[in-house]
Order: sequence, then structure tokens, then C-alpha cells
Amino acid sequence: MTNSDFDAYRPPQPERKRRRRRAAGEVRRTGAGDGSREQPMVDDIQFDSYYGRPIVKAPPWKAPIALYLFVGGLAGASSLIAAGADATGRPTMARNARLTALGSVLVGTGALIEDLGRPERFLHMMRVFKPSSPMSVGTWILSTFATASGVAAAGEIDSMLDEKLPLGPLRGVLQAVDGPAGAVSSALGAPLATYTAVLLGDTAVPTWSGARHGLAFVFGSSATMAASGVQLLLTPTSETGPARALAVAGVAGDLVGMHYTKSQMHPLEAEPLEEGEPGRLLKISEGLAIAGGIGALLGGRNRVVAAASGAALLAASALTRFGVLNAGLESVKDPRRVVEPQKARLEERRKAGITDDSITTAG
Repeated sequence: MTNSDFDAYRPPQPERKRRRRRAAGEVRRTGAGDGSREQPMVDDIQFDSYYGRPIVKAPPWKAPIALYLFVGGLAGASSLIAAGADATGRPTMARNARLTALGSVLVGTGALIEDLGRPERFLHMMRVFKPSSPMSVGTWILSTFATASGVAAAGEIDSMLDEKLPLGPLRGVLQAVDGPAGAVSSALGAPLATYTAVLLGDTAVPTWSGARHGLAFVFGSSATMAASGVQLLLTPTSETGPARALAVAGVAGDLVGMHYTKSQMHPLEAEPLEEGEPGRLLKISEGLAIAGGIGALLGGRNRVVAAASGAALLAASALTRFGVLNAGLESVKDPRRVVEPQKARLEERRKAGITDDSITTAG
């Protein structure tokens, strides 16, 4: 093909590079490819909601799950008290704690199955063991704990009835495995009392996610209050010395733990723990915990004062679990509690110079 006179005077052109097509949603970058000169394509905006709908969908957890959170902690801490009472020669408290652990875990299992809707769903959750799933791990902890607690409590019941249960040759087997069963239940007591805090913190619900760094400590202290309170209610004061000490420690841990947890949260994430119905429940819980702790410390040797203190501690523990659960469900209703804490954490990462990962780039 013959070039025109104009083409003869055209300066040489560099070879054009073929442009790569951007994938859908890919951010256009200018300058260096490390993200250090990324240019925003739109102005900063204040995000509220998408058609007025919640950004995060709340889990469909109602009263059965709140009950499960409470009695699970009670069962776990009671098994630890049973082990301590057995080791220090307090047979009545050991028996009461083992029976409390069994009764609580049975109620908790029933509440969990009620929330699932069909009993077979609970069995389906045990088809695999997934260490990365708090729900899977918790299901196995609950099942193993319930089995071990049942064996340990069966020995106590048989002894209470002067070995009149029609066990036949199984009595010898029960007596042989009673000690190991008690050891297994006490070993799983702390995980059972606190794994639900990990389960809540692993969700995208703003208040639960924001509280994940301290919620396990709060739940453990709350469970200690509840288990100690039951012993102050049921056991003669001559054997409840350790329970009184644990009650005071549980109250202190609960108050300090809740304060620390809130201090680690964004103000909007902590707001449902202090306002509305959840905030009211937690304030009542705090008052009952303080009253129960003072009663256990100063008047725990008096049967009436001990029983009143135990009831206050038990109620305080229950209200703590109900309050935390309802606070999380309330937190998803306001889009600000989802967006603003995320923006604040993003800005903190930028100020810290973290701009070379998939989460943060220079603004």
C-alpha cells in the first residue's frame, strides 16, 4: 500500500499497548500499582441504609437461646464447684453441684433443640467436628459434658437412694466410671461456660462483634456468680466457704469484665449495652450482683442472708445473659452501628500506616 505525502512526514509512532479490560467492580488505579496513589472516584458520603433495611440481618434467636446461654454457664461452673467440693471433703455441696450441672445442661439442651425447631437438627450438627466453627465445637462440648455429667450425677442419685435403683451389675460399672466422668465434666466446665461468648463474638452483629475481646471473661464471671449462688441457696453454710469466696470473685470479675469490654468497643457498638431495654436489664443485673456479693461476703454464714444473696447472684447472672443477647439484636437495627465503627477502624489503620493489604489503601 502506498503512503500519502502526509504519511511520509508523520513522525514514528510508538507501538500501542493493548489495554486490559477491567473486571466488574474493579477499582481504577493511577500511578504506582501498590495502591499508594489510588485516587477516590467518588466523594465521601454518609451512608445510612439500603432502602431503610438493616445492613446486618439479626439472627432469629429468642428466649430459648437466652435461657441456653444462662444455664450453659451455670452447668459449666457447677461442675467445677463439684470437683472442688469433692476434693475438699464437702459431700453435700459436691452432690448439689453435680445435680445442678446435670439439670442445667438438660434444660439447656432442650432450649437449644426448641430453638432449632426439630430434634434431628441437633444430631445433624454432630455429623462433623469443625474446629473453625464455634457452633460445631460447642455442640460437641455440650454433648460430651451432658454425658459425663449424667454418669456422675447418676452415682450421686444412687447413693442418695441407698443404692435402691434397679441397676444390678451396672452398679459396679457406674461406681468405676464415676470418678473419670466427674473429671471429664469438670474439664469441660470452663469451655461450656464461655464458648457461647466466642460464638456471639464470631458473628457480624455490631455489639457482639465489638465485645469479642472481653465477653468470654464476662460470661465466665457471670457463670461463677450463678453456680455460687445456687450453692448459697441449697447447701448448708458449714460447707459454703469456697462458694462465698467464688461469689465475691465472680461479682468482681463481672463488673471489671463488663467495664473493660465496653472500653474496647466503639461508642455506637457499646450503646445498646447502656440504653433501652438491654441497658436496663444490665443495670439491674449490676445492682443485684453487688448486693449478692456484699451479702455473701458479710452475711454468708447466716442461712437467710446466704439464700437471699444466692438468689440475687442467680438473677444477676441470668439478666447479664439476657441483656447481652438483646443488646446484640438491638444493635443491628441502626445502620450507624455497622458503618461508623468500620469507618473508624479503617481510619485508625490508615493513621497507623497500614496501606499495603487488601483492607486498607491510602486515602
